[in-house]
Amino acid sequence: MPIDTGLRRLALRTLLAAFDGPAAPPWALRLLDDGLAGHTLFGSNVAEPAQVARLTAELRAARADTLIAIDEEGGDVTRLAHRTGSPYPGNAALGAVDDVDLTRTVHAAIGADLVEAGVNLNLAPTVDVNTADDNPIIGTRSFGADPALVARHVAAAVDGLQSTGVAACAKHFPGHGATVADSHVGLPTVHAPLATLRVRDLPPFAAAVTAGTKAIMTAHIRVPALTGADPATFSRATLTGLLRRECGFGGAIVTDALEMRGAADTAGGIGPAAVHALAAGADLLCLGARVDRTLVESVAAEIAAATRDGRLPLARVEDAAERTAALAASAPPAAGPVGSGTRDPARLGYPAARRAVRVEGSLHDITDPLVVRLTSDPSIAEGRVPWGLRPHLNGTEQLDVGGAADPTPDSILVRAGTRPIVVVGRHLHRSPRARALVGALAATHPVVVVEMGWPSAWRPAGVRAFLTTHGASRANGYAAAEALGLAV
Repeated sequence: MPIDTGLRRLALRTLLAAFDGPAAPPWALRLLDDGLAGHTLFGSNVAEPAQVARLTAELRAARADTLIAIDEEGGDVTRLAHRTGSPYPGNAALGAVDDVDLTRTVHAAIGADLVEAGVNLNLAPTVDVNTADDNPIIGTRSFGADPALVARHVAAAVDGLQSTGVAACAKHFPGHGATVADSHVGLPTVHAPLATLRVRDLPPFAAAVTAGTKAIMTAHIRVPALTGADPATFSRATLTGLLRRECGFGGAIVTDALEMRGAADTAGGIGPAAVHALAAGADLLCLGARVDRTLVESVAAEIAAATRDGRLPLARVEDAAERTAALAASAPPAAGPVGSGTRDPARLGYPAARRAVRVEGSLHDITDPLVVRLTSDPSIAEGRVPWGLRPHLNGTEQLDVGGAADPTPDSILVRAGTRPIVVVGRHLHRSPRARALVGALAATHPVVVVEMGWPSAWRPAGVRAFLTTHGASRANGYAAAEALGLAV
């Protein structure tokens, strides 16, 4: 049966699509004219500031009230600075500093960058309380493990970001911080009673609501006590009951990417996932990064069919479209003047990251070391963004280690000679190979460890010092190099 044009347009008004490349393909523009809510920008869409501003202007020319979204969290998750690393420290570093004025200032700077780029919806901040040390997807994206600390910084982040006119989207409801699995690749389960969620995970969302966040993103996680067998994204008890009625949130409920396996595999595809999410109370459906016209049309057809056959009440889809339109109406209409693309990191990002550095032990006499960076695979949320000390080193040699044919500890010691060794890594405690390497080097040589991931209790025996940055952004890398006396 051909899709009803009115239902198709209504369905499109609930969808946030995407496309590949630095310019919008014709189909992406035509769909905006047909009613599509908007597009999300990813790293592949970003080359340099003037190009991004041209791209967003092109999207707005197709329809003025287009939503243009991005994941610009600062810290380890950046799209605008995906080629160099973010000039700002991320949430874990800001939480470690615990200065809400600084958090507000950093997020206002991120918002100013987005206004300059022509982006009006930031899929940030991450407001999850990271209570699982080995959480593979949240980690340094979180302000911390204490609900009260996270809540006060969430309020500051939302206030700072939205002071620029960019809409904030607090994520991931009802809290992704206690998971030890990644919802990009499966459906994590949190075995906790609702009473635990109320004291551990929900306070930051309450703070975001009080601060006036314009959107909240759902999590593809299962909490049996709340969601039953479904992910929160498909749970009416979670979205309509807990978030709308109990938490009093009146803005737009946005889904995490429906292409993620925690959603798509559970529902039997992205189209059915969209129907389940709308029925539960979601308003704006992120399809993901791998999107083309065929996918968008198939999802719109699935929503229209569900509306016709009664699986999805027409009033629910109309309500979702109205909330999405209200979100777009509240956002800046156009890009600001194009400048550097980011604020001067020497004035804000680097000093902020410096305040988050923690040093245990002595950095005395770490002169002309060999820097050994232990490479690691990024999370899907982070992507392949440069990290480490290399851009900031004053001629110091760096050796990258992380493959099957990597040098042995003995060969690294020979290469170092009489120089001390600085080992740099992320989540080093999770890797038996990394722990063994550090132990072997420190047994006979002066070694300093720089941890740029989520802090852990692991402290290797025999090291001269242990330095924690609380993140791996470009700003964090500079702060570490500066603390070691190696910065340019």
